[in-house]
Amino acid sequence: MRIFDVCFASLGLILLFPLLILLWVIAWFDNRSPLFRQQRVGRNQAPFVLVKFRTMRINTASVATHLADASAVTKWGLFLRRSKLDELPQLWNVLRGEMSLVGPRPCLFNQTELIQEREARGIFTARPGITGLAQINGIDMSTPKLLAEADAQMLMNLDLSAYFKYIFKTLRGAGCGDRIRWE
Repeated sequence: MRIFDVCFASLGLILLFPLLILLWVIAWFDNRSPLFRQQRVGRNQAPFVLVKFRTMRINTASVATHLADASAVTKWGLFLRRSKLDELPQLWNVLRGEMSLVGPRPCLFNQTELIQEREARGIFTARPGITGLAQINGIDMSTPKLLAEADAQMLMNLDLSAYFKYIFKTLRGAGCGDRIRWE
């Protein structure tokens, strides 16, 4: 499915370039640092730098989203999260081969419980993805065992039909993204 990843990521970056520039400019006015880069766990547990549009204030602690303080999310960031537009720069990660369009969401190296659950199920043999079974069903990183089980189920049944199904469901708005702890 790598060929589809390369084709769709390339096409997406080309066709969405004007939108990416517009989002970058608006984000620059929001926080002067439009892109967020963070080291994540990749295929075979190799580190890679994930790129997204920044949705939280600069200097927010580097923790899983469900552990972050909701007040750290900017108004523009809230829009980006709800619309899932914050994920678009990850097409670059897909093009580079660090990610796939469909796969388990890449976690942080400090999410040891999730890493252990995924290790036990062989999840790290696959490229991490922008979307997948867990994402379209609203399962996030706050439930490591459930997430790893969903990842394993997805990878066991991932064929061309499922690949396109996850992409189309995501584009139609399925899933809600990672939870934020709202005080």
